[in-house]
Amino acid sequence: MTHPFRTAAVIGAGTIGLSWTALFAAHGLNVHVSDPRPDLPEAITEALAAFAPHLAAQGLDTDGLADRVHVAADVTEAVRHADIVQENGPERVEFKKELFARLVREAPGHALLLSSSSAIPATAFTTELEDAGRILIGHPFNPPHLLPLVEVVPGERTTEEAVRAAVDFYTAVGRTPVVERQEIPGFVGNRLQNALSRQAVHLVQQGVVTPEDLDTVVTHSLGVRWATVGPFLGAHLGGGPGGYRHITEHIGSTMQQMPLGEPSQDPEDRERVIQAVERAYASTPYADLAEARDHRQLAVLSALEDIRRTEHTKEI
Repeated sequence: MTHPFRTAAVIGAGTIGLSWTALFAAHGLNVHVSDPRPDLPEAITEALAAFAPHLAAQGLDTDGLADRVHVAADVTEAVRHADIVQENGPERVEFKKELFARLVREAPGHALLLSSSSAIPATAFTTELEDAGRILIGHPFNPPHLLPLVEVVPGERTTEEAVRAAVDFYTAVGRTPVVERQEIPGFVGNRLQNALSRQAVHLVQQGVVTPEDLDTVVTHSLGVRWATVGPFLGAHLGGGPGGYRHITEHIGSTMQQMPLGEPSQDPEDRERVIQAVERAYASTPYADLAEARDHRQLAVLSALEDIRRTEHTKEI
């Protein structure tokens, strides 16, 4: 597992897989992509063209990007010389069981086998494999060529060497890996996102707020705060000089007693929320919305990086 990272295989070229492909290639890796979609070459070309400005804005050299990306005839060809494999297939346990059994057989023995799984822990699809020590979750946030976080989640049989290698690899491609030491469906990021999403749907269903106004509440308060500090540090600062202890002792019990509703699962109630979101956003093409999102996210990340550089210079 000490083999240098020169060649990557990306298995599954949907939204996440194409984003990984561009990121890996921008960091100088040769990337072999496998997906049964008939338009794979065109999809890769379009993705690289669309993502190149984002990568350049991160200071990466995008010259010759396409030259480092290769369409593989199948999974076997894609992983034949891989140092790392990033799987981005469907969220189905049986699919991942079959695929990772194949990856273990076909990929070189030193290759790190990573899954972008959004909710399924590695142990769920590796229990029957003999060589499960090099398999673990590397869950990104969409799109991974922009958002830095990667949740590194080892399975029950993943080796410490593989965990260290995954952290080294994701760090090398400019991501921020966080190792989670206990498997739990959805991991950490998606569980937090799911909790907020459920409360958001409930509030819209109850007529408290519209989808667009709820988005405004988040982007003009919590979103700004959480881009700079997390929930615990935010609460610690909210407690003033007394910190987290003060805020917990003074308003913690009140906040805990606040009843949080659950969204209705009635089909008609769900449909009303879907239609409300569509009224708010569906008139604008998806590509335009995504580009606006990515432009804003890049601006936030760039500003934060400038601040970090300034703080580092002051420390020196």
